[in-house]
Amino acid sequence: MSSTFYMPSINMMGDGSLADAVDYIKTQGFKQGLIVSDPVLNKLGVVKNFTDLLAQQNVTSIVFDQAQPNPTVSNVNDGLAILKQHDCDFVVSLGGGSPHDCAKGIALVASNGGKIADYEGLDQSKNPQLPLIAINTTAGTASEMTRFAIITDEKRHVKMAIVDKHTTPVLSVNDPSLMVGMPASLTAATGMDALTHAIEAYVSTAATPITDAVALKAIALIQTYLPTAVEQGENMEARENMAYAQFMAGMAFNNASLGYVHAMAHQLGGFYDLPHGVCNAVLLPHVQRYNAQVCPERLKEVACSMGVDVQMMSAEQGAQAAISAIEALAQKVGIPSGLVALGVKAEDISQLADNALKDVCGLTNPKQASHEEICQIFHAAM
Repeated sequence: MSSTFYMPSINMMGDGSLADAVDYIKTQGFKQGLIVSDPVLNKLGVVKNFTDLLAQQNVTSIVFDQAQPNPTVSNVNDGLAILKQHDCDFVVSLGGGSPHDCAKGIALVASNGGKIADYEGLDQSKNPQLPLIAINTTAGTASEMTRFAIITDEKRHVKMAIVDKHTTPVLSVNDPSLMVGMPASLTAATGMDALTHAIEAYVSTAATPITDAVALKAIALIQTYLPTAVEQGENMEARENMAYAQFMAGMAFNNASLGYVHAMAHQLGGFYDLPHGVCNAVLLPHVQRYNAQVCPERLKEVACSMGVDVQMMSAEQGAQAAISAIEALAQKVGIPSGLVALGVKAEDISQLADNALKDVCGLTNPKQASHEEICQIFHAAM
C-alpha cells in the first residue's frame, strides 16, 4: 500500500534559529506580513521583538494578536479582514498551537475563498494557502509543522478538524530560547499533548516504519525530559529536547494521523472551551485501555520506550504497563486525574460521543468504536 509523507520543506531547530528564520524571510522578497499571535505574547513583548527583527531587514508587518486558546471561526474571519485590508502577501504564526491553527485558517481562506467551515475534513481545498512561516513558542502541538488545523465553530460548539496538505507551513521554527518562559502548567499540558500525538500515531492503522521510528524516539524523549522541563523551566537541555520530541511526534501524526483521544478531546474543547493538552492527557490512558484489545504488542513497545523493562512481559502485560506509565507521568507533571475536575458533565456525554464519531481523527484508531463504547470511555475518564 502506498503512503505519502508530509512536512514543511524547511525546518529550523535549536537556539538561534529565530534569527535564521528572519534571514530566510528577507530572501523571499515578501512585502507585507500578517503576524498572528495571542494577547499574552504581545503583552510580554515577544511579538514586538519579532516585528523589530523584521523591520531591521526592511520587512513590514501588521499584527493580529487575538488568537484565542481554542481559535474560533470569528478569529479567522477577523484576521482575514486585517490581511485583506493591508494586502499582506505572507503570514507568520508566532506562538503555540492556537496562533498556528488560526494562521492556517486565515492563510487557507485567503487563497481559496469561501469560509473556513468549507474546509472541514480531509483535503477540501484546491489552492495552496498563502506562504506561512510558523514560529513555535511551546513544545507540544507540533502545529508549526503539520497539515492539521483545529478551529472551533462557536455556533455548533464543535471543533472542526481541518486536515489538508495545503495548510503545511513553508517553514517551521523551533527555537528553545522562546520556550523558557512557559509556565509549568502549560509545559505539562503541551508535553502530554506531544506524548498523545506520538502514541496515537504509533498505534494508528496508517503507521509506517518512518512514523514508527520518530514516534518511539519522541516517547522516549518526553518520558526523560518533560518532568525536568516542568520543574526547571530555565533548563535549556530539557527545553531543546522537548522541542525535538514534539517535532518528531508531529512528524509521526502528521502522516499516520491520530485516533479517538483527539477525536474525543476536540469535543471537550469545543463544548467546554477546555485546554486541549489537558483533555488529551486525561483521556489517553482510557483510550489506550480500549485499544489494548487489538494492539497490545504495539502498546508494549510504547512501555519499553517509556523506560519499562518489558522483556519478561506478555503483550497484554506490556500494554497495561504502558497505561500505568502514562498515568504515572501525567500525575508527576500535575495533570488532573479525571474529567470531573475539568467541569465535564455526565449528561453531556452522549452528545460528545456523537460529535467524536464524526471527527476525522478517529478514522485511524486501531479499533473502531460504537457510540456506546465512546460513551463508556468518557465515563471511565470522569
